[in-house]
Amino acid sequence: MSTMNVLICQQPKELVWKQREIPIPGDNEALIKIKSVGICGTDIHTWGGNQPFFSYPRVLGHEICGEIVGLGKNIADLKNGQQVAVIPYVACQQCPACKSGRTNCCEKISVIGVHQDGGFSEYLSVPVANILPADGIDPQAAALIEPFAISAHAVRRAAIAPGEQVLVVGAGPIGLGAAAIAKADGAQVVVADTSPARREHVATRLELPVLDPSAEDFDAQLRAQFGGSMAQKVIDATGNQHAMNNTVNLIRHGGTVVFVGLFKGELQFSDPEFHKKETTMMGSRNATPEDFAKVGRLMAEGKITADMMLTHRYPFATLAETYERDVINNRELIKGVITF
Repeated sequence: MSTMNVLICQQPKELVWKQREIPIPGDNEALIKIKSVGICGTDIHTWGGNQPFFSYPRVLGHEICGEIVGLGKNIADLKNGQQVAVIPYVACQQCPACKSGRTNCCEKISVIGVHQDGGFSEYLSVPVANILPADGIDPQAAALIEPFAISAHAVRRAAIAPGEQVLVVGAGPIGLGAAAIAKADGAQVVVADTSPARREHVATRLELPVLDPSAEDFDAQLRAQFGGSMAQKVIDATGNQHAMNNTVNLIRHGGTVVFVGLFKGELQFSDPEFHKKETTMMGSRNATPEDFAKVGRLMAEGKITADMMLTHRYPFATLAETYERDVINNRELIKGVITF
């Protein structure tokens, strides 16, 4: 049996190369030859030992694009040579969330590249239910379908309609994706981030107005963008306690707040402010197949592109040797993709 190269996070701060046999796809599975893999914050936190509910050793990588090179039994709608993106959320299909169609918040969810081995390898066998056809999309862009899908889910949770005035707080990958998708959906979008480099990224690559939320006159600047009002919808992608606590102050009366960034602690905000605005506040977790399909369509139409998010590329062949220097310690990194 032929072997493949696999990069394993053996323990925190230790990536090692190993040889494994190329898997044989089982029934209802497809064997994928990996073309590109996005590097997520999860992959960075795992390297540093800061990822909860995680066991080592693990093959990282859950933002995956590849080509089908083998099919198991009982598969009629996929073929060898087809380019695909992986939907990494393997749901139990039995819990109340799954039975109601909300597989993204399955009680027993298993994420490829987190709870089971992922895409830092040359080949991967994946259930066909977790595959999205992605022919005609640049492979590096297709690897970003997953983070864009998380953004798309947040936009869908916010129920953003064309013409609505939307503030996205945080210009990391998920915030960039949310801003790009809300713009593609016809919303009037403003982005806020404290980083000058990220504000420049938003202005040049997304061509959207961008503000510094730490400015003393931030509220006045925001009102100026929205014709004198605060935002109708706020999507917070910071995972920052102060920013998340402040979101209720950034919406107009009747507004909506969606938290897609995660803060691992408690939040606190003014209940009178929350109530007088009749605030709608909700969380957004992962993404559904519908969100993945929407992103694939928007990419195929050219309405969202890899360039909106992607800043760095890394060859898989040297990743173990360069990961700490070029990924972990790279202050300019917004989003990286591994190329094979």
